[in-house]
Amino acid sequence: MIRNGKMELVKPVENVDALKTLDATGLVVAPGFVDVHNHTDWAMFDSFKRLNEGFIRQGVTTIVGGPDGYSSPSDIRKLIEAYNKQGIGTNVAFYVGHNGIRKEVMKKDQKRAPTVDELNQMKALVKEGMEMGAIGLSTGLMYEPGMYSNTKEVIALAKEVAPFNGIYDSHVRSPVFDWIASNQEVINIGLKANIPAKMGHLKAVGLINAGKPKELIKIVEKARKDGISLVSDQYPYDGAGGSITLRKVVIPSEDRELSQDFIKDQSISLKSFISTKKSKNNVRNFTENGVNGGFSWIKAIGYSSLRIVDSPDFPELVGRFIVEIAQEKNIDPFDLICDLLIDAKRPIQVKGGILEEDVKTILVQPWNMIASDGAYLEENGPKLGHPRSTGTFPRVLGRYVRDQKILIIEEAIRKMTSFPADFIGFPSRGRIQNGLPADIVIFNPKTIIDLSTYLNPNKFSKGVIHVFVNGALVLQDEKMTGNAPGKYLSLIKEANTVSNEKP
Repeated sequence: MIRNGKMELVKPVENVDALKTLDATGLVVAPGFVDVHNHTDWAMFDSFKRLNEGFIRQGVTTIVGGPDGYSSPSDIRKLIEAYNKQGIGTNVAFYVGHNGIRKEVMKKDQKRAPTVDELNQMKALVKEGMEMGAIGLSTGLMYEPGMYSNTKEVIALAKEVAPFNGIYDSHVRSPVFDWIASNQEVINIGLKANIPAKMGHLKAVGLINAGKPKELIKIVEKARKDGISLVSDQYPYDGAGGSITLRKVVIPSEDRELSQDFIKDQSISLKSFISTKKSKNNVRNFTENGVNGGFSWIKAIGYSSLRIVDSPDFPELVGRFIVEIAQEKNIDPFDLICDLLIDAKRPIQVKGGILEEDVKTILVQPWNMIASDGAYLEENGPKLGHPRSTGTFPRVLGRYVRDQKILIIEEAIRKMTSFPADFIGFPSRGRIQNGLPADIVIFNPKTIIDLSTYLNPNKFSKGVIHVFVNGALVLQDEKMTGNAPGKYLSLIKEANTVSNEKP
């Protein structure tokens, strides 16, 4: 029974009259799913997106925003104020972010180590975020400005979350070219800061990392045996990253203040900029080294990681890696990209490729939880994004539990509920238990499945029938109710609530 937003155990001998009854015959009643790596926090700032429908329809009742290091305390405060004012569909917790804090303290002077005073300012901001109820520190060491920091700086900041029983979550520094060492850095930071650590969206991207999960598993299991609280999360897809067009691979982000017309005006034809050797070399430099040494996709993940997922003008190339095609044509990968961009009339989309066998190898590890790394998508919106945003949780339950049987349903649900809830410090979530907030998903195990694809990532999943958040129905009979009962979840408040509860 649900009363006043909480679950109550009804014993067989009790006679209870309910105002409303849901028939769950033939369905699975499970705790609401907890998505510990989610990017819809800023979308819900928009009142039109506050219900977070794409995730409600996956059975997600709690998301953790601010992964990859992007949220400073001022960001979190702004979002909480908006949530309290307009209401939200899912519960939200936050990481306080290294990148967001570094930007505030060091402004535009990022390509160096912080001074003692700057480091102290960053420590104070981490502490401020934790005092607001953040669950821990997140980093995005592949991105600017985190890419300019060293491990020592991150350890110093991570130590600030220890008094609050916080955790460390990382988008690793070099997820392709130095995958093993980058994940080892996560272990070292957790060890030196004496806090639990999580390897965010764990995946072996690119042909150079094929088969390497087995090597990393040995490292992780040794660290856990040595007493380190170490886990990972994963989305169940063989394509990494958001929607990247080939043009975005060669042209850095348009928000940079640059003098080159090529960067300032993206309507200019790429062909005109590669018509001479000099200008083509400039484009190559942007592509491979970033503007002024900043972020670039090729520097981060390399040509060997890019696999074509959509190519309307050259459909025969879909599913193939850029380097494989270049080798066949006996040309340089950059030259191949330029040729494709000149010849194609419509955008070509690429993603970082992962072998399906490596996806499965990581998926079944008992210390690996399910998380989407997803963003907000509307079913009738622009078809740009990743199917993980609308399909992650039903995909695991449909594809890998029901169809392929590589996980049993109880273990899959543990990876989506009590395991992540306990790790982030919210034991009141992620379980069906007397007296706890009623976050519940009811789904059909025979029909649940993701429907989104790389070409149509907006298609919502099917099979989730009812969803409760804090005791209120947000999805009933597969229809959104319009209710917005989600709450900001504070780690400090959770700790105080749990400690004050009677056994």
